[in-house]
Amino acid sequence: MADGRVSTGARADDRPGADALGQTMDLALIEEARGGRLEAFNELVSRHQDHLFGLVYRLVPDRDQAADVVQEAFFSAYKNLASFRGGSVRGWLGRIAVNGAMDLQRSRRRRPSQPYPEFEDDSWQPPTQPEEEPESRVLAGERTKALARALADLPVEQRSCIVLFDVEGYGYSEIAEIVHVEVGTVKSRIHRGRLALRNALAGNRELFRG
Repeated sequence: MADGRVSTGARADDRPGADALGQTMDLALIEEARGGRLEAFNELVSRHQDHLFGLVYRLVPDRDQAADVVQEAFFSAYKNLASFRGGSVRGWLGRIAVNGAMDLQRSRRRRPSQPYPEFEDDSWQPPTQPEEEPESRVLAGERTKALARALADLPVEQRSCIVLFDVEGYGYSEIAEIVHVEVGTVKSRIHRGRLALRNALAGNRELFRG
């Protein structure tokens, strides 16, 4: 966390080269779906369902519930095609899905067991290199587990912004569009969330030195 970002990995961003083409395709499919062509909307689902599931799964640490949130998000998007006013289709769908995930977390009225399910075991970590000390690998695992526990204690609004910014790699304006708040609110949530993380991790400072 030396630079202020939460070091839990970053979204593999393969979008720059395909962004314009993908957005053009998405907009064409939206127009066809508005015209009553269900197959066009089904193609949108195929194009974005994996991304939305990965996004929601970080906020709703239960595969079945995450799948339900994504399904409901697409259903809501289909019902509200007329409300789409342009811009990023990916962002529009993401906002619906994230809001659904946040609503579910609020309704559960309890802390999620794990905002990063891949940290529950060591299978997510890269293979140990021959020169890597076993102690280093253990320390790295302890860091991520401590960070995951601290993130789990954050209010869902702060946690969702940190996940979107530090893990998924979205910019402030993209997050503002997704969670439907002002950019200043996004920055404030990330700032307050990071301060809370520092306080929560104060007892584990030795894990984050060096």
